[in-house]
Amino acid sequence: MHIAMWSGPRNLSTALMYSFGNRPDTAVWDEPFYAAYLAATGLDHPMRAEILQAGDTDAARIASRCNGPLPDGKSVLYQKHMTHHMLPEFPLGWLENVTNIFLIRRPDRVIASYHAKRENPTLSDLGFQQQAEIFQSLSAQNPVVIDSDDILKAPEPALRALCKAIKLPFSPAMLNWPQDGHASDGPWAKHWYNAVHKSTGFAQGVSSPPMLTEEGKALCAQAQPFYDQLTPFRLKLSG
Repeated sequence: MHIAMWSGPRNLSTALMYSFGNRPDTAVWDEPFYAAYLAATGLDHPMRAEILQAGDTDAARIASRCNGPLPDGKSVLYQKHMTHHMLPEFPLGWLENVTNIFLIRRPDRVIASYHAKRENPTLSDLGFQQQAEIFQSLSAQNPVVIDSDDILKAPEPALRALCKAIKLPFSPAMLNWPQDGHASDGPWAKHWYNAVHKSTGFAQGVSSPPMLTEEGKALCAQAQPFYDQLTPFRLKLSG
């Protein structure tokens, strides 16, 4: 099975990658298109030089690997994708041959978390619009949508529901992982993954809504309609 998990940054995406990465049957791939995205856009992200040196910048070659042979001994390849990395010129035909999941999170939480790591994000940095567009392009597949808040409220029921939805047996190993990251972390982990590297499982519970600056509130208003497009499709958890 090839799983493509689509989210924006600061969206519980790394914790969920670690969750799947702790399954004995699963290999994980951290943000396959990041280097290609930076090379194509010229954007100055933290650790840009290291990312370009370590990653593949050929989008067509990456796309081919996304539904290519599984790693030795594994039956699942879990790919953590950032929706804003998928530039219009990058190939998307491979999505028809993988299991697509959309991980969503309230814009106010995303913006507050992102701002702590990189100031003055734009709507395109956060991936909300791109996530909605990719979701709409796959509407015939009825792709799975899961909300990060639902995972944090009840990790095991949420993960069980997610696995059931994609016809993958649940593994209790998904509830925990070792500290200090995963061998498949991208080089950007040093900048972005500090908190999750200290964790050994999901930080159960949802915090109060964050306080945003006026600029943050304006950005949230731009992102909210795209988040709202996906929320009706999210997995409904019992209780």
